[in-house]
Amino acid sequence: MVAVEKRVWTPEEYLAYERASQERHELINGEIRLMSGASEEHVTIVINTASSLHSQLRKRPCKTYASDLRVKLKGNASYAYPDVVVVCGERMLEDDKFDTLLNPTVIFEVLSPSTEVYDRGRKFEFYRALDSLQEYVLIAQDRPHVEHYRRADDEWILQDFDSLESTLTLASIECTLTLADIYEKVDVSNPPPLFPAPSGTPE
Repeated sequence: MVAVEKRVWTPEEYLAYERASQERHELINGEIRLMSGASEEHVTIVINTASSLHSQLRKRPCKTYASDLRVKLKGNASYAYPDVVVVCGERMLEDDKFDTLLNPTVIFEVLSPSTEVYDRGRKFEFYRALDSLQEYVLIAQDRPHVEHYRRADDEWILQDFDSLESTLTLASIECTLTLADIYEKVDVSNPPPLFPAPSGTPE
């Protein structure tokens, strides 16, 4: 993400600007940031994940959204675009534009080099403040690796998955996702080295 202007934006200013823009921006503590384009792998993983969830939730009072539905972050002049978001039960929306969700149940983020630190850190901190959020899933795009965070009272419990044969269970929405489905048509046969060689050093 790239900062657009060095000034503090109010939520009202941001929403007016964003709704008129051809590009997508997030608002982080009053600072507006342009969202960069995604890789082919990133887009494929998002589509795979959203498609599987949509199929499982078709006859239930839940909806799945991919990439374009904003979520307002509680207690901050902040808005985010999760890669995939599921809401079950009655949707709570910020206004009559019907484009900003207040009560996500499950959020997925596909990690990329430019967003990984934020997705793991401050963004997850913002998400955790949402009372409705029950599960948070981080998906690597360069290797089979999924991190599943589940709310348990006042704690978040982490479970890791590293095999394409693994199955992730999303208890809050009664859905399952296999890593094979998540990574369908994504080449994860040659993951990057765990400890890359320093620049100028032979591997």
